[in-house]
Amino acid sequence: MADRTSSSITIGAGRSSIMAVIADFPAYPQWAGQVKAAEILETEEGGRASRVRFVLDAGVISDEYVLAYAWDGDAGVSWHTAEGGRMISALTGSYRLAERPGGGTEVTYELAVDLKVPMIGMIRRRAEKVIVDTALKGLRRRVEGR
Repeated sequence: MADRTSSSITIGAGRSSIMAVIADFPAYPQWAGQVKAAEILETEEGGRASRVRFVLDAGVISDEYVLAYAWDGDAGVSWHTAEGGRMISALTGSYRLAERPGGGTEVTYELAVDLKVPMIGMIRRRAEKVIVDTALKGLRRRVEGR
């Protein structure tokens, strides 16, 4: 598996409000920049998605794939590739949410992408960083704008 790209941001809301936005996959195209479509294929017993099909356009990485999700209540969620795409052979990641003593929640997003096509590591890591940073900033705008 590729090296992980990780970044954190503080959002002025509680974990449940943030996790509600993270779990609302059909709304991703409205706030998660590179996600053009997200379709829930299966849900777990608690009602959260367990398999989701994505259409991604992140410039050099553009593909369609399915991710499988594992939820840890409102503390976090992790995912891995259930079905790879034309370019993406493996994609793993997670959101971890930790309430901050002074208020708000620190959200850490980790992402690792393995591609079927050769790509210079520096370019792949830059694309991962753009995806992570855009997702965190979009998540904060979406949560705090509610």
